[in-house]
Amino acid sequence: MSTTDSAVAAVLDEVKALVPTLRESGAEAEERRWIPEENIELLDKAGVFQLNVPRRFGGLEAPVADQVKILAEIARGDSATGWVSMIWVSSSWVPSLFPDRTQEEVYAGGSVRVSTGFTPTGTLTPTEDGAFTLSGSWKWISGSRGANWALLAALLPGPDGTPAPFAALVPFSELTIADDWHTSAAAGTGSSTVTADAVTVPARRVVSLLEVLDGSTGDRSNTGATGRNYAFIPFFMAQGASAYIGIAQGAYELFLDRLPGRGITYTSWTDQSQSPVTQIQVAGAANKIAAAEALQETWLRLLQRHADAGTAPSLEERAAVRGKAAYAIQLAKEAVDELFEASGASVIMRDVPFQRYHRDIQGLALHALFAFRTNQEVHGRAILGLAPDTLFL
Repeated sequence: MSTTDSAVAAVLDEVKALVPTLRESGAEAEERRWIPEENIELLDKAGVFQLNVPRRFGGLEAPVADQVKILAEIARGDSATGWVSMIWVSSSWVPSLFPDRTQEEVYAGGSVRVSTGFTPTGTLTPTEDGAFTLSGSWKWISGSRGANWALLAALLPGPDGTPAPFAALVPFSELTIADDWHTSAAAGTGSSTVTADAVTVPARRVVSLLEVLDGSTGDRSNTGATGRNYAFIPFFMAQGASAYIGIAQGAYELFLDRLPGRGITYTSWTDQSQSPVTQIQVAGAANKIAAAEALQETWLRLLQRHADAGTAPSLEERAAVRGKAAYAIQLAKEAVDELFEASGASVIMRDVPFQRYHRDIQGLALHALFAFRTNQEVHGRAILGLAPDTLFL
């Protein structure tokens, strides 16, 4: 898939040019447990955080296929910056599902960064004036230290007292961020715990989480066959897979860059590239990355076809996107694993960037929504005609 939008193409070109700078920043991001502000500024200037902002607010309103190309390039440069950018860009699409007044509030600046917490670990309490009070804490909020808005899931009691999940949009200036992100993988993502302490949220910024997942919320102007109305979970799976594929691409490049002049210790091989074992490992990794990219095209076409037609994917199609995206992620992880095994013991040294890519993709592959076996189960149930057994479709 290729774009015909010159503005979006310019973003892609700019991001490609930034890859060496982003790659150089990786060690610093890990050390400080947060990506450098310079990375955010460079990506903002390039237009990355305008990708999902509607054109009527000065944004680029880019198709999902163009977005994933750009996000993969960022992840190719630096795994942490790529992951955070993926979260911000994918989540910044969600306010387009809210009422128009909310969209005006969120998208006013033309560029926006949104972090999300879809586990409903907070509570919403109605107030007398029709607003809500939000309280609670949300763990693992990637990009929290640099986001403008938070999209947080919370339980709201219904008329009969039964709680239902809702999503609330809150400015990060009204939240507190804990310094509790100490990890062996994805350290640079700054995925800290975020807390709301009786934060007032107007009704226009609270919608049913189930409606968000369905992509059918509110009174808004961007309905119908606009080419931008995607189903949220398949959209998020597509964005997420691009980060893993980009990390694998970056790791592959780092492996090849490191190969010249290396031998294989305790063998007669003075040039590792001449070893058939290494040749097989490199080919295997390259083909797994290529297979992941080819598989990616299937769900990108599906999502765009429905968006162009103004239709919604079926449950079976949504389950298939989850299964295929997770399979592509698994292929990307396996590619990095294969190259790691071919890298020799020196790869574990902190000054070798490859080891950070390896640790990051290993850790990020444990993310519940992108977990391999969980998504294969969801997909397999749909193939066999069974209910998917999850709301996150």
